[in-house]
Amino acid sequence: MNNRLYIFDTTLRDGEQVPGCQLNTVEKIQVAKALESLGVDVIEAGFPVSSPGDFNSVVEISKAVTWPTICALTRAVEKDIEVAAEALKYAKRGRIHTGIGTSDYHIKYKFNSTREEIIERAVAAVSYAKRFVEDVQFYAEDAGRTDNEYLARVIEAVIKAGATVVNIPDTTGYCLPAEFGAKIKYLVENVNGIDKVTIATHCHNDLGMATANTIEGIINGARQAEVTINGIGERAGNTSLEEVAMIFKSHKDLGISTNINTPKIYNTSRMVSSLMNMPVQPNKAIVGRNAFAHSSGIHQDGVLKNRESYEIIDPKDIGLDENSIVLTARSGRAALKHRLHILGIELDKDGLDKAYESFLKLADRKKDINDDDIMMLVGKHINKDARIKLDYLQVTSGVGLQSVASVRLDIASEKFEACASGNGPVDAAILAIKQIIHRQMIVKEFLIQAITKGSNDVGKVHMTVEYDGNSYYGFSANTDIVAASAEAFINAINKFVH
Repeated sequence: MNNRLYIFDTTLRDGEQVPGCQLNTVEKIQVAKALESLGVDVIEAGFPVSSPGDFNSVVEISKAVTWPTICALTRAVEKDIEVAAEALKYAKRGRIHTGIGTSDYHIKYKFNSTREEIIERAVAAVSYAKRFVEDVQFYAEDAGRTDNEYLARVIEAVIKAGATVVNIPDTTGYCLPAEFGAKIKYLVENVNGIDKVTIATHCHNDLGMATANTIEGIINGARQAEVTINGIGERAGNTSLEEVAMIFKSHKDLGISTNINTPKIYNTSRMVSSLMNMPVQPNKAIVGRNAFAHSSGIHQDGVLKNRESYEIIDPKDIGLDENSIVLTARSGRAALKHRLHILGIELDKDGLDKAYESFLKLADRKKDINDDDIMMLVGKHINKDARIKLDYLQVTSGVGLQSVASVRLDIASEKFEACASGNGPVDAAILAIKQIIHRQMIVKEFLIQAITKGSNDVGKVHMTVEYDGNSYYGFSANTDIVAASAEAFINAINKFVH
């Protein structure tokens, strides 16, 4: 059996389904190029029929990247397939990913159908997709809860219809690792023609077993892993790309290899986190900020004597340089440019000059500048063309005093001012902004997060704002937490006020 594992990244499709983490086309292209540089084999660029934005993103990503296969998702519906084929017309290597639910839960409650009708619809979808592209991937949605014997019948039928890849998703994250591995093994042993196609895994993390299930699937014969950067995705997320890549790099005895350029993992992780305004949990495997931190005295002593005592991965293998340049107020443009390059960010001269000005102002307030600070600065530079910007903010607050905020917004180069009192300085600032932006908006989630430690450090604010029944995600970072909160609120507003 071929021991090459193909990495199918769905950050831009399944990963982007996280509420409030949607990217625009320019940002999706940036991520797609990073995935290409990382060595991803297949990029699932979107679900073209779902919206004009998704359609356009698939078109533009197809133009922007060279060697990865570009995949477009569809339902088992002819219109979906036609739209996907149109979106893929510029792809050097295009793949249509079509499928249907196969569990009795889906057959009975979602489709009000029968097992035989589902097989007919699956075959029809694959046959129709083959009219447009040679490479057709079929997904058996909720395969994790599908009876193995029936699942084998479905997979055998779609292989005969021309499927080149068969995807076995644990859509609800229900399977136990041994159970999922046995499911893949059953298909390998009982489906005619299975040796002529690639078996894919697509596991969700509802019970915390996405990566374990994926690894068991691969050990038992799957050769495509569907993953996302940082494990992002609907509900509890998807299988994490970095975990799968580093498991096989660490366990060479398994004999499985990938094309992933692992020293680019960390920077790609930070880029996706920054663009989607979705923080990586500190204890996240591989890319969390504590992944290589040792606080126990016994662990520290062991690592100092021999790194492998407590570290099974060399930080440099994922792109963490322990000897990286420390940026301070005395650092020059060249040092900032070098650090930006390491983080995967390239700015033109004008952009670098503006980022450097902002860097110096921040460096005057902080002793050391870390990567989160830099990503925050660049994010502000990238967002400089936003329609609504915070031009001025003054807050009066204290024990025994009513908090009052005066705000001035720049909206399309026109100035608007308001003043409001509130239950604390952040509430006052938000109420003042609401007086200017006459919309019925509700702050649903509000999270303040220190980037590292210290009273002079930059704080991140993540905010979810509900407007007209939809949720919009806002983010900002500032050494002034009230200013960061106001900027995060405005960042969310910019996504629905045009």
